[in-house]
Amino acid sequence: MSIDNINSKILKCLQENARLSNAAIGRQVGISSPAVSERIKKMEDLGIIEGYKTIVSPFEIGYQLKAIITLRAFMGKLKPFLEKVKTYDEVINCYRITGDENIVMEVVLKNQKHLETFIDQLITYGESKTQIVLSRVVKQKEIKPLK
Repeated sequence: MSIDNINSKILKCLQENARLSNAAIGRQVGISSPAVSERIKKMEDLGIIEGYKTIVSPFEIGYQLKAIITLRAFMGKLKPFLEKVKTYDEVINCYRITGDENIVMEVVLKNQKHLETFIDQLITYGESKTQIVLSRVVKQKEIKPLK
């Protein structure tokens, strides 16, 4: 399936507000509600649309810190860490990367003591570096299809 102009507009609408009705999207892109539904279903089936979710503000539910933590895994500790990281409630995003470090994690924490405790858990897997997030400059920016 190609990402034609209409599919591109549908994706833009959904990325701006995934709760828009198919009728509302259809009015914006110039096709019927059933046509929108069919196109969305095809894009879901092909994995172009991976899912829908609610984005929760960690600060509004009690977390005081957000941090970016990189980890340089010790020899033989990367694979065990890749399994362990999935169990940490603090980790909201984790990427395996190239370069000096192996892992980048985005974490949310209650306070500085919680950060210290979390970092202590990482010590057995490797050397970590922590940066506290002060503010978000770009928020969940739209991904535009390639042309």
